[in-house]
Amino acid sequence: MNGSNLFTSSLGKKFIMAITGMALFLFVVLHLLGNLQVFLGPEAINRYGNLLQTNTEILWPARIILLILVGLHIWSAVKLSAENRAARPVPYAQTEIVAASYASRTMLMSGLIILAFIIYHLLHFTVQVPGINLTGRNFVELEDATHQRDVFAMMVIGFRNPFVSAFYIIAMLLLFLHLSHGVSAMFQSLGWKSPAYGPLIARFAVVASWLIFLGYISIPIAIYLGYGQSYLAERGLLK
Repeated sequence: MNGSNLFTSSLGKKFIMAITGMALFLFVVLHLLGNLQVFLGPEAINRYGNLLQTNTEILWPARIILLILVGLHIWSAVKLSAENRAARPVPYAQTEIVAASYASRTMLMSGLIILAFIIYHLLHFTVQVPGINLTGRNFVELEDATHQRDVFAMMVIGFRNPFVSAFYIIAMLLLFLHLSHGVSAMFQSLGWKSPAYGPLIARFAVVASWLIFLGYISIPIAIYLGYGQSYLAERGLLK
């Protein structure tokens, strides 16, 4: 497949969506492992957060690559969805709709909603725009005892807000639905899903999606139930 066919043919777009999907799936897993360090205490998560923030020569190229991956993933998904709709102008029969999984039928919608969440999440915890964190705090001013960014306090204060936690959990539910079908489809688009391994890959997609979903939502749920409040009290940050 040459470069022009990669961006013009349906097969090429499926390949782009699969490759970018695989890279983004690995990012989701690594990001989760980093975030779960909040359960190791303030020192661990603050060290991790500041390690990322201070290595700008790695951080900004990584952000740019991620933006390109997200852009290509969404572009290929939108183009394929439009092509599929044009190729089948007559609506699906009711039996075909029932046979298709809910996750597969809402891939584009869930992907776009997840994109909206990512933008909000970046503005909330990365860019730290005070007006959108719904806490009345400026996260930029939070520092720990060593004058590093207090990521632990930022996460605890942020997720103590029920609206922020609820939005986060709903977004992770949509991510679960997206991945439960997308991971399996990714293997199929790359030609790695044989009849012998198909059921195993489908099972892996569901199990991996559940683990990612439970891992991510464990953070806002634990914080909303009281985790980290003693730390805020000690620092005089508890309101």
